[in-house]
Amino acid sequence: MNFLRRRLSDSSFVANLPNGYMMDLQRPDNSMSSPVSPAMERKHPQPPQPSHSSSTGTSIFSSISSAMKQTTQAAAGLIDHSASPTPPLAQKPKILLVIDDAHTDWAKYFQGKKVNGEFDIRVEQAEFSELNLAAYVTGGCMVDMQVMRNGTKVVRSFKPDFVLIRQHAYSMALGEDFRSLIIGLQYGGIHTVNSLYSIYNFCSKPWVFSQLIKIFNLLGPEKFPLVEQTFFPSHKQMLTTPNFPVVVKLGHAHAGMGKVKVENQHDFRDMASIVAMAKTYATTEPFIDSKYDIRIQKIGSNYKAYMRTSISGNWKANTGSAMLEQIAMTERYRLWADACAEMFGGLDICAVKAVHSKDGKDYIIEVMDSSMPLIGEHVEEDRQLIADLVVSKMTQLVITAGSTPSPLRPWPPQVQPAPMKSQTGPQLGQLSQPRPPPQGGPRQPQGSQPPRTNAPPQQRLSPQGQQPQSPQSTSPQQQRSPGSPQQVRSATGSSPVQASKAGVFPPQQPRPPAQGRAPSQPSPTETSKQQATPHPHLNKSQSLTNSFSISESSQRGNANEDEAKAETIRNLRKSFASLFSD
Repeated sequence: MNFLRRRLSDSSFVANLPNGYMMDLQRPDNSMSSPVSPAMERKHPQPPQPSHSSSTGTSIFSSISSAMKQTTQAAAGLIDHSASPTPPLAQKPKILLVIDDAHTDWAKYFQGKKVNGEFDIRVEQAEFSELNLAAYVTGGCMVDMQVMRNGTKVVRSFKPDFVLIRQHAYSMALGEDFRSLIIGLQYGGIHTVNSLYSIYNFCSKPWVFSQLIKIFNLLGPEKFPLVEQTFFPSHKQMLTTPNFPVVVKLGHAHAGMGKVKVENQHDFRDMASIVAMAKTYATTEPFIDSKYDIRIQKIGSNYKAYMRTSISGNWKANTGSAMLEQIAMTERYRLWADACAEMFGGLDICAVKAVHSKDGKDYIIEVMDSSMPLIGEHVEEDRQLIADLVVSKMTQLVITAGSTPSPLRPWPPQVQPAPMKSQTGPQLGQLSQPRPPPQGGPRQPQGSQPPRTNAPPQQRLSPQGQQPQSPQSTSPQQQRSPGSPQQVRSATGSSPVQASKAGVFPPQQPRPPAQGRAPSQPSPTETSKQQATPHPHLNKSQSLTNSFSISESSQRGNANEDEAKAETIRNLRKSFASLFSD
């Protein structure tokens, strides 16, 4: 007691304490305020320390102590990082290029919509004829778009993140061939609706009809009634046809263009000469006296069926005046749309056209892609469905780009399977008897620590081909991966038991003993006691400080326990101060 009185009254002891160590004594209590220690009163008139190394060592010790305390609190989750939240960064908007004519303003259908709930959508709309691009291997695709500003054409460049294609990329009737732009978008890795693969395949109607033939052969004529069609690669094969009247279709055209009704053989030969002048292919179909046309469209998961009846008397229902009405969606029509939507890797937007003859039979004649025209009274609803479909596709791209796979690891981690497999029975290649002690090392008690089992990654042979030094050292514990801590320790002369225990502890376990010590592992309590024992050659004041700080750090469990122990230590300091305050 007298020793503590002298030590606490000594000015050198207070000077060696860390910064802020005695600040808790001046903090008022709930019931009474603790008096100030006389040592603190005697500290003020004391002249400054002549030695600069003492103050430097104290500041360094204080910095290290505060840094370790903050690190420990951060690891235990005691520091509240949400106290000062960082302001969210402004996300760069996603650029959507819509290829369509100027009659439809697609920007209003994407207004207020966000990709994945965080990215705004910036809509750029133009026709194929107003676009140009350059695609790179690593730079993506740079699109140049011509816009009119104050009566002057201005070219604006941007990199689209997604493209909605609502125009035909190729039409022989209008002399427009934009397949090179489709190739450029594919070259730049741009995602579109529909896919660029399907759009490029839809640039040839006979090629698309060949896919309908596959569906016809798969489902049969009852479920998928396909019209009979004949393909001629050139005019040389167009000699005759078995039945008349027929419908001759020249090349690749849309909206009823390039279709001619032929009544007899003479007209058919005249039509073959026209095909020769066009230098293209042709197809023929038997003419069907139709009662009305049927159109089944599919936008995402939405289905609609329409019936169109010609009023002007033209054999082409899509030419002249016609009456359009929506009909019920049957399972037969749904099967047609679903079967056609699977071609070319999948069609998000498609439509199936069929003809209902006067004898009550249906004939499928054509399928259209995302460039199909929208008809009926629900055009606004269909455009909104297309906008929602595009947003969902863009969201999928953002989610897929964010979940990148982790790189493969050459060797599995050895830390995780150790605690789980130590509770199970013997593994493959392991004896159920206790492991013999290493040569020259002390025997480990069986009750001090359960025997460790061999994890499958620890049973691999070393590729370096190290030779065992003794019969006991050929256990699977030494068959590690190259460069592991186990081989390093065994190479320096330590026993195999020490080598197997080094570097494979879970994060909560203490550090293993150094080489040359007993192989038995002390408990965490014993370790803290050994660390808390002061060195006899240290200063007594420093050993007292280290004892408090080490015991406090070793007994830290959770937030509540830390606060309770800290309060106990603070009360102990106050008791010492009040004891010698006289």
